[in-house]
Amino acid sequence: MNFHGKSLPDPSRILCIGMPVRDLVFRVHEIPARGKKMRATHFREFSGGNALNAAIAIARLGGHVLMSGPMGDAQEKSSATIFDDLAREGIDGSAMVHMPGLVTPISNIMIDHTGERTIVTYRDPELWNVQLPDTDELLRDCAALLTESRCAPFVTGVCREAQRRGIPVILDADRAIALDERIFQASSHIVFSAEALHITAGDTDDVAALRRIAALTPGFVAVTNGADGMTWLDQAHEPRHMAAFPIKAVDTLGAGDVFHGAFTVAVAENQPLEQAMRFSAAAAGLKCSRFGGAFGAPQRAEVEAFLDQSPALRLA
Repeated sequence: MNFHGKSLPDPSRILCIGMPVRDLVFRVHEIPARGKKMRATHFREFSGGNALNAAIAIARLGGHVLMSGPMGDAQEKSSATIFDDLAREGIDGSAMVHMPGLVTPISNIMIDHTGERTIVTYRDPELWNVQLPDTDELLRDCAALLTESRCAPFVTGVCREAQRRGIPVILDADRAIALDERIFQASSHIVFSAEALHITAGDTDDVAALRRIAALTPGFVAVTNGADGMTWLDQAHEPRHMAAFPIKAVDTLGAGDVFHGAFTVAVAENQPLEQAMRFSAAAAGLKCSRFGGAFGAPQRAEVEAFLDQSPALRLA
């Protein structure tokens, strides 16, 4: 079988486009009240950001990842750290774009004793003026594209070309998006966080909100709700819900990104939808049981062993 006259791409070759972030992570017993001081029990610095976190998960699940998007000035020390982390995970960072004189985004993250996190992030507005590498090079041999909703201003054109070529485009919608944003029509699969879905659709009911989004796009739409599981619309726009795996969470940082990365792998492999959701939920659940942000993401063999030992998730 041919793909636009060429051999089908390697189903493990995935393009991730987003903004890497320098994550400064503090573990505290409780989030301090306004105006209060508190000592952290632990501190770590990680490379982060939605697409980069998803890329780590994809690589650990057997994918070959090309990472692209804007970063700060090449002389930044944090840039070197991010590239070192990409290399250790086997991720190709050659398509990253340095923006002279700018600062790579920084997040201050506090994780409490329940594993929940509170995040404050700074992103230089000039980063959105990035010029990505040549689209043909980015999409060469690409089986799927994953991107972040915040990147819509500079990634929509690449997504539309990927769509034209029949390449699945997975949108990690973790922030509110204007309803007239063209990225909706350029995505084959849109997976929201609950908060972003509710703000975007102007409705706190998951199903009603998903149906409003579904009226704007021909793509698959879903929402993840942490321990409350996942909800999506089938082809008839009827809701389906899958429970989450019962996991004792110690660190939820990056869990949604790991879900998106695993889901992208599943889509690239043409896994049936319910199997893809279960696979993604398992990867995200295992990540929540470990500290380290996305660097707590599991290997493929761990996910498969976990699924073999776990009962089927309740589907409604």
